[in-house]
Amino acid sequence: MDTMRDRFVAVTTRLLDEDPRLAVVLADITAAAFTPAQERHPDRVVNVGIREQLLIGAAGGLALSGMRPIAHTFASFLIERPFEQVKLDLVHQGVGAVLVSAAGSYDWPAGGRTHMSPGDVALLDTLPGWTVHVPGHPDEAEQLLRHAYADGDRNVYVRLSAHQNAAPVAVEPGRFSTVRTGSRGVVLAVGPMLDAVLAATEGLDVTVLYAATVRPFDAAGLRAAVGERAEVVLVEPYLAGTSANEVHEALADRPHRVLGLGVPREEHRHYGSIAEHLAAYGLDAPALRERIGTFLW
Repeated sequence: MDTMRDRFVAVTTRLLDEDPRLAVVLADITAAAFTPAQERHPDRVVNVGIREQLLIGAAGGLALSGMRPIAHTFASFLIERPFEQVKLDLVHQGVGAVLVSAAGSYDWPAGGRTHMSPGDVALLDTLPGWTVHVPGHPDEAEQLLRHAYADGDRNVYVRLSAHQNAAPVAVEPGRFSTVRTGSRGVVLAVGPMLDAVLAATEGLDVTVLYAATVRPFDAAGLRAAVGERAEVVLVEPYLAGTSANEVHEALADRPHRVLGLGVPREEHRHYGSIAEHLAAYGLDAPALRERIGTFLW
């Protein structure tokens, strides 16, 4: 299986050949993979080097000129480091870009804390109007990337990960998919957390929803799934509880309980493998089963 990042390069390269309005802005990361595209389109594939504020500023300038820019680097360098430019050069200027990240919360543990960004989606929540896609498989990444590019001139964040599910889900952008039905509560699995959630809830009487798009949040889909027992477990591959307020707003007219599972705020300073990080965070299948069962029973 290819990775989400591989698929991003392949799809974006094809889009560059098809649409003269597309421009790609890079900050060294993944730049080598775009070399063939840059040779064909030297005016529309721009590598600004390790200058992430300029990455976003250039994307904003291209958008102001009528282009549809895609900006790409690691999540910590795409959202956290140039956040002021994201706020001003895109949102404040009233223009849109597609921001495509890699190495989100725990993808490259050897890179250390500088290459981990569990707070990226929560940080974007402080700004209005963002669409946020969190695919769990390369096929979903391709579909959501194409949708993001064609989504008018909106600001869209596509969060790619080396952590991925074994098989894709037939996703509809902006809608949750029902993977399993039950009566004891709802477990909402986001992106690459689906496989672990399915393993953790095997044999349990719960509904499992899958989200590859988290903003806008599918409040109607959640409301339809909870039924009379409004108890929800969120399992997100980034900061625990990031979508808890969205759940509270969706269920504001009925009593409900919410458990937010994800990457904890406390820094994990022992950098092992992805699997070791998930186990340390309580996000592998055995830990999820215990935490979900304790909450719902």
